[in-house]
Amino acid sequence: MLWILLTAVAAPLQVARNAFQRGLTDDAGPWGATLVRFLFGLPFSIAIFAAVAAMTRDAAPDPSLRFWLGAVAGAIAQVAATGVLLMAMRRSGFAVATVLQQSALPFASLMGWLVLGDDLGPRGWSGVALATAGLVVLSWPARDQTRDAFRGGLLGLAAGALFAVAFNGYRQAGMALDPGHPIYSATAAVVVAQLMQSLTLTLLLAATRPQALRAVALSWRQSLGAGFFGSAASACWFGALALSPAGPVRAVGLIEAPIAAAVGRRLFKERMSLRQWMGGALTTVGVALTALA
Repeated sequence: MLWILLTAVAAPLQVARNAFQRGLTDDAGPWGATLVRFLFGLPFSIAIFAAVAAMTRDAAPDPSLRFWLGAVAGAIAQVAATGVLLMAMRRSGFAVATVLQQSALPFASLMGWLVLGDDLGPRGWSGVALATAGLVVLSWPARDQTRDAFRGGLLGLAAGALFAVAFNGYRQAGMALDPGHPIYSATAAVVVAQLMQSLTLTLLLAATRPQALRAVALSWRQSLGAGFFGSAASACWFGALALSPAGPVRAVGLIEAPIAAAVGRRLFKERMSLRQWMGGALTTVGVALTALA
């Protein structure tokens, strides 16, 4: 049952990472804050992989074309998803955007049905339907809300779809590298992806928004916190996924939603309306049903 403990630790670590990044968006912008997650998390990810590699001496990695395709697809999708999620948090609020990104699981299920022919069964499809209804309620603007809030809801849904692509890409990369050692493969894929993400984003920002790089450098303490919490969360998530199927892990990971609501209210002075609470509850129940299917 260690996977339950790992998941329970991963969820608040992920909320902490998002909060650090959200605090950086005003100065560094969404893409500068996105860089923080990968650049400052890279040393921690390398340390985690080194520890895993030291305990997995019989690993026989095979960096095939399938591995590189999965890692590159996951890296690109994760960068886009993180940047879009931070933009959603500025428009819809921290807690609402956090719940909206849970749409990754229904999106992943639909992708599996369309591309791979997966069949979730009645309970799984009921969960997809409930989650979809909850996401519509959550993202639909009230009469007194601005068009900006509506765009924030759409951005949150887009982040969920991109995270679904990233999850599948990393899963394929891990399975291709060394199927017999899933934790070794997963942590290796994370290091490779973060290295590509850090180099690419740094070069792009240096050419287009050098002021964002300066803001990241000036906020190095906060950036280091985001990197640490991000790497620690990833290590816990991948450890849990190596010990249990993804469905139950994602179901337990839904404790992230109430934690995010508390953080949003405490740090960013946000309040969710009754409609948003109802939409969030529907989404949570739907995601849990889909995960457990």
